[in-house]
Amino acid sequence: MIRIIIALCIFLSVMAISPFLIDEKGYILIAMGNTTIELTVLSAGIMLMLLFIALILSLKLFRGGLNFSFGAWNKLAFAGQRRGIANFNKGLAAYMLEDYSQAEELFSKSAIPSKRKQSAYLLAASASAKLDLDSNTNHYLALLEKETVKLKDAGLEGVIVNIKLLMNQDKAETYAKARKLIDENHKQIGHDARLLALEIDLCLIEQRFEQAVQYLASARKDKTITEARVQLWEQQAYYGSFNDSIKQHDNKALQENWASLKRKNKQREDVLFAYCKVLAENEIIEPLNTLLVPLFKKSPSSDFLKKVRELPIKQADELIAIVQKQLHNNVHSGKWLSCLGHLALMSGQYSMAEKAFGSLIKLEENDSTKQYDQQDLQALAKAHGKQGQYQQANSTWLKASTL
Repeated sequence: MIRIIIALCIFLSVMAISPFLIDEKGYILIAMGNTTIELTVLSAGIMLMLLFIALILSLKLFRGGLNFSFGAWNKLAFAGQRRGIANFNKGLAAYMLEDYSQAEELFSKSAIPSKRKQSAYLLAASASAKLDLDSNTNHYLALLEKETVKLKDAGLEGVIVNIKLLMNQDKAETYAKARKLIDENHKQIGHDARLLALEIDLCLIEQRFEQAVQYLASARKDKTITEARVQLWEQQAYYGSFNDSIKQHDNKALQENWASLKRKNKQREDVLFAYCKVLAENEIIEPLNTLLVPLFKKSPSSDFLKKVRELPIKQADELIAIVQKQLHNNVHSGKWLSCLGHLALMSGQYSMAEKAFGSLIKLEENDSTKQYDQQDLQALAKAHGKQGQYQQANSTWLKASTL
C-alpha cells in the first residue's frame, strides 16, 4: 500500500511540475451539462492528493469502528454459549470426582447453551444412572434420542453407552429399547467387540441362547474380550441351549443338540459341564456316565472334580465305584475324598459322605495341609443334618462360616 501511495505521489508530482518545465501551466476542463469546471494541472493534482488522503483516513476510521462493533456484538451474542461450555467443563470435573448429583445438574444446564446436546445429555444420563435415578436417566435418553434423529448420527460410542444405560436398569421396557438400538446398528457387531459383548449379554437376558452360541465363535477370536468372560458366556449360553432342547422337545432333541456340536466345542469343559448338568438335572444317567466315566479313569485335575460336585447326580453308583478304586491306589488323595463325599451326598448315601469328608479333614492333622474348603464343610454339615446329627451339623456350619 505504501509503495502505491509513493508511486502515485511521484506521478502527480511529475504531472504538476512538467507544465513549468515546458513553460506551460496546463489546464483541465470538465463539462457536466451546462456546468464547466476549469482547473490547472497543479490544482487538480493537489485536490486529488487531498481526496486520496481523506479516503484513506476515512477507511481506517470505518474499519476501526467496525472491528469495535463486531467485538462488542460477539461478546454479547456468545456470552450464553461461553457460560454453557464452562458449565459443561465443570460437569466433567464433577463427574470425574464422582459428584454425580452436581454433574447431572451441570450437564443438564449446559446442554442447550453449549451446543453440545448429545454429549451433555449422554453424560447427564450416565450421572443419574450412577445415582439409580431411572426416571432421570430415561428423560435424558429421550432427549438424546431426539437429538440423534435430528443429526442422524450419534456415533457408535454414544450408541454403546446408551445401550449400557438401558440394560443396567434391568427392566423389560429398557431391554426392549436396548434391543432396538442394537438391531439398528447390527452391521457393526462384527466390527466392534463392545457391541458384540452387549449383544451376547442381551441375548442371554432374552433367553435367545442359540443366537448367543452363534456369537461365541466371534467373541473367542476377539483379543479384547477376556477368556474368563467367554467361558462365563459359554456356561450360560450352552446350558440354556441344552435345557431348551429337553424342555421344549425331549431327550432325543437334547442328545441331537450335543451331537451337532463340533468336536473342539465338545472338548471345552464349560460346554461339557453345561451338557452334563442338564443330563443330571433330568436324571439321564447313561449318557452322563458315558461322558464322565472315561474322564474319571484318566485321573482328572482337582479343578475338574470341583466342577463335578456342582452336578446334581442322584444316581452315582458307577462313578462312586471308580472314585473308590482311585482312593484304593491313594488313600490320602484330598481331591478324590472330596469328590466321593459330594457324590455320596447327592445320591443320598449320607453315611458314606460323612466318612469321606471326615477322612478329608483328618488329612490336615497328618501333614498340616488343608485340602478341604468351605463347600466341603457345608456338604458335611448337610450329611450330619440328614442323619439327625444336629449338634455336629451346627458345629460344622459354624466352622464353615469362619473358613
